[in-house]
Amino acid sequence: MSASINRPLIHEILNQIEAVIIEAEEKTRPLEMQPYRSQLFDLFSTAHQNGLTEDEEGPLAADAICKELGNRWGLSSSAQSSVTENASIPPEHLAKMRSLWSVMRMWMEWNYAWNRWSEFHDNA
Repeated sequence: MSASINRPLIHEILNQIEAVIIEAEEKTRPLEMQPYRSQLFDLFSTAHQNGLTEDEEGPLAADAICKELGNRWGLSSSAQSSVTENASIPPEHLAKMRSLWSVMRMWMEWNYAWNRWSEFHDNA
């Protein structure tokens, strides 16, 4: 499948997820509330329809989103620094981590539900 992966689409979806997170943070609103939840679900739907969430290692699986956005925001190095220096994680990084956890949770729930849809809705 790697030969057919649409890298521009992956990049665009990641950018849009990041934009939703930033807007929600700026307005101090939870991602689970509207309009953010719907915006994220629309992005999930596009990713899923394009086969980008198919397994845990898909390019837009929850873990991949967390890793990519975490790298963009420097969260790994921040967490490592806090451990080595025995210091707290900076509040802005902690806020980003919480946002990523929210996105990951919703993303995994939607993926699970969509993957099991036919078990409950087929007339087999």
